Amino acid sequence: MKTEVKTALIFVAVIAVAIGTISTIFSSFDNINTADTQEKIDKTSFKKAPDLVGIAHYLNTTPEELISVMENKVILYDIWTYSCINCVRTLPYITAWDDKYSDQGLLVIGIHSPEFEFEKNPKNVQMAIAKHGINYPVVLDNDMETWKAFDNRYWPRKYIADHEGYIRFDHIGEGAYKETEEVIQLLLAERSETTGKTLEKKNFVKLSEFEHAPIRTPELYFGFSFAEGRNQLGNEEGFSKNKVVTYQLPEQFREHYFYVEGMWKNNNDGMMLVSDSGKIVLNFKAKQVNIVASNEAVLKITYDGNLMSSEIRGDDVLPDGTVNISEPRLYNLIESAQEGLHEIVIKIENPGFEVFTFTFG
Repeated sequence: MKTEVKTALIFVAVIAVAIGTISTIFSSFDNINTADTQEKIDKTSFKKAPDLVGIAHYLNTTPEELISVMENKVILYDIWTYSCINCVRTLPYITAWDDKYSDQGLLVIGIHSPEFEFEKNPKNVQMAIAKHGINYPVVLDNDMETWKAFDNRYWPRKYIADHEGYIRFDHIGEGAYKETEEVIQLLLAERSETTGKTLEKKNFVKLSEFEHAPIRTPELYFGFSFAEGRNQLGNEEGFSKNKVVTYQLPEQFREHYFYVEGMWKNNNDGMMLVSDSGKIVLNFKAKQVNIVASNEAVLKITYDGNLMSSEIRGDDVLPDGTVNISEPRLYNLIESAQEGLHEIVIKIENPGFEVFTFTFG
């Protein structure tokens, strides 16, 4: 999320690296069924996966159990955080791969590296694990030490290490699902050469991949620290670090900016409503709109001045246009088949409500 926003140049470079890695793996497996397959693979150019360090909590496993099951496994390391929509969209594929290949030597490890403070709470992460049907081990990297050990900067990011611990695949963000599964199959085939076991041929996972709007509003941050270098708070009052600011709405609103009304506490990672009521106005261009929020509240939303129709209501919006904020997480507000320029107005009458970011698709 915060650091996933990158230039097209970086994206192209990442794709090039991924393609190069896949090409190397394919060339290495030209003679996959021969007895001397491993001798033909030159691993001097690959790095070893780092140790999992600084782990605050272990979910779906224990430290001792995890160390034991990691031995001689092909390991998919998924660096994620549960309120990140890009991470959430990848989870159906990852859980499907875990289900398909765990008995053939694949181990998925979710490295939960939090973006926001509330994501450090193991109870919150446990709820997300249950919601998304995650059965594989998840470790809470609350101090980002494992994140740093991987030299990572993005959510989500997938690394795949072979059974000897060498990182053989690296992908940033959503997508490349078929390419990722091809690598899983190839590395499992390589592992099978050491065990003498025959692998069962499996078809690729086929799921409906989310199609982003080609031009959309970038992620918008409510925290003064997170917004540095990408400040899109439209109010002339601006951010005021760790202070309560009374905001007033202007007469006109700019596209891709958000505006607030009422008294809001400016926090490092979000804004907290202090007054009895408040408002958020957003002019956006996208097919999908999500909000990350916490603390109990009822949001009343209008879309282009009207109640949202059933065709565009997000999963968390009730027919009367309200959203019940009950736990700290991502809430889906808009889910439209067509992109376009629109305005939503969110009214809040619950002091203590906290908002962190808008994300779009």
